[in-house]
Amino acid sequence: MILVDVERVGMSRPGKPLFTDLSFTVSTGDRIGIVGLNGCGKSTLLSVLTGESTAETGSVRQGRDVRVAALAQRPILPPGTVLAAVEDAAEQPWEAAAVLDHLGMTPLCDADTTRLSGGQAKRVALARTLVQASDLLILDEPTNHLDIDAIAWLEDRLASYRGGLLLVTHDRHVLDRVTTKVLELDRGTGYIHDGGYDAYLEGRADREEQAANAESSRKILARKELAWLRRGAPARTSKPKARIESATALIETRAEPPARQGIPDLWFGTPRLGDKVIELHDVAFAHEGHAPLFEGVELLLDPRERLGLVGPNGAGKSTLLDLIAGRRQPTAGTVVPGPTARIGYYDQVGVTLDPKQRVRDAVTGGHRQPDWQDAALLESFWFDGDAQWAPIELLSGGERRRLQLLLILAAKPNVLLLDEPTNDLDLDTLRVLEEFLDDWPGALIVVSHDRAFLERTVADVMVMDGTRKPGRRRGGYAAWEDERRANRARGRAMTLPSQNPAKKVAAKVDGTKATKAPAKGAAAKPRSASTLRHLMKDLDKDIIRLGKKRTAIEATMAEKAGQVDHTELGELGRQHAEIVESLDRAEEQWLALAEEAEAGTAGAPSQHR
Repeated sequence: MILVDVERVGMSRPGKPLFTDLSFTVSTGDRIGIVGLNGCGKSTLLSVLTGESTAETGSVRQGRDVRVAALAQRPILPPGTVLAAVEDAAEQPWEAAAVLDHLGMTPLCDADTTRLSGGQAKRVALARTLVQASDLLILDEPTNHLDIDAIAWLEDRLASYRGGLLLVTHDRHVLDRVTTKVLELDRGTGYIHDGGYDAYLEGRADREEQAANAESSRKILARKELAWLRRGAPARTSKPKARIESATALIETRAEPPARQGIPDLWFGTPRLGDKVIELHDVAFAHEGHAPLFEGVELLLDPRERLGLVGPNGAGKSTLLDLIAGRRQPTAGTVVPGPTARIGYYDQVGVTLDPKQRVRDAVTGGHRQPDWQDAALLESFWFDGDAQWAPIELLSGGERRRLQLLLILAAKPNVLLLDEPTNDLDLDTLRVLEEFLDDWPGALIVVSHDRAFLERTVADVMVMDGTRKPGRRRGGYAAWEDERRANRARGRAMTLPSQNPAKKVAAKVDGTKATKAPAKGAAAKPRSASTLRHLMKDLDKDIIRLGKKRTAIEATMAEKAGQVDHTELGELGRQHAEIVESLDRAEEQWLALAEEAEAGTAGAPSQHR
């Protein structure tokens, strides 16, 4: 079913075209990721698709009775409590508390929506979007402000969504896991790549290679045409005018440069760090009247430190960065900066920018002309030509964040604190920033939920998981994730009943029976039809039992939806998710046994009386 058809759509902003002649179709089951440079028009395109904006050229046709649920980059919430705002949008009111719990918002269910931070409001808006009944889901940067576990849950949710999906995201793991197509916006043109993030990179590399080959051919032809034009003035007067114009155009044409050239060595001139960078001794912090967020923190930063802070939202990661930067004082312990430390802090709010100020004046302070270093810095962050003269109020959200990052690096810090640096930055900026940090000579501490960014930039992680005393893990994000995966596996193994392998062929897993795998290296013995029927009969019982449990817990959640005990509702939501997972597993096992039985029947020799 066609959900939306986009035909030759064009949009622009003052002084800059965004895209022209953009055409594509979204059908049921399509999962399209939209990527491109900050300011290329991704959010503008989504606003056109939702009807919030009208296309300047072309047309957008929506399928009949198509239900659209959309998450804007800067959503607006209705007045009232957080839970009421989500329940109001939900098809099933009981689902509101469960989704809010997965997004880490249960403690704020009674909070007024007008008193939420930007990140909290974005999570509530995401919950409102996800619980709506929809045929087409449109999400603008949904992973911003989510922690790693919430992002993993969102991946699963989107992977099981059966409608059409349009997704703007910088999260490379999400693109690879969720999308089946990628729409790339590059300087006014749209390119469709079949596949996820890898397919997009491969398609863009092929396009750039073709452009390079075309430029090589153009240069060869240009040399020939130049030689032809230089064959003396008398001969030239008799040459066809059209041929002369064509040759001149060929010679004067220049290949379009790559969208991103990369950051040069902007760290030249960074002050050298001494042996003592920043030291934290037995540091604790607590808000007045509350239990400590963390305590007993011991940290000695190395001059080439590469440390990531990971953990759920609310565990105190940003607060710890504030302590290191000197913005807050610890409630216990000491923070001792080294004498040579010069801190650059790229926080979630960013440097305050004057919307009427021009980009170049933000870099120079507006009191002098840019020198060659200013110009190099601006061009390195892709503010070249007219972009330097643009008022900041005309920049996209991602372009503003890029400018804020530029201003931090322009101060030449040798200790860099990055708090969620990937929010609102495009994929190209992230890759180039990662390359810059590879060679940067200072100390780096990163708070991020972007798994790919952590994998590229940090060597160790400090885990802040609400246990008050953060612990350091060697080996970076991947090692920590492997440790968590192993712990979860051990936890599941401990829930299995003891069994006698010689007598039992199946084990109960979450209330369902799992077929025992053959020993490694041994050929799997075909099971008899009676054995398979017996196993399928047991699974039938489990499926019926789990179905009744699911119905009962849904009724309980619906009954308690209007109550204020959101912790209980969150627990019911988790139980419901576990039951649904167990039910899905049981149904998959039943289907596998049915296929095995059918294969056995097909492969059995005919019996003749």
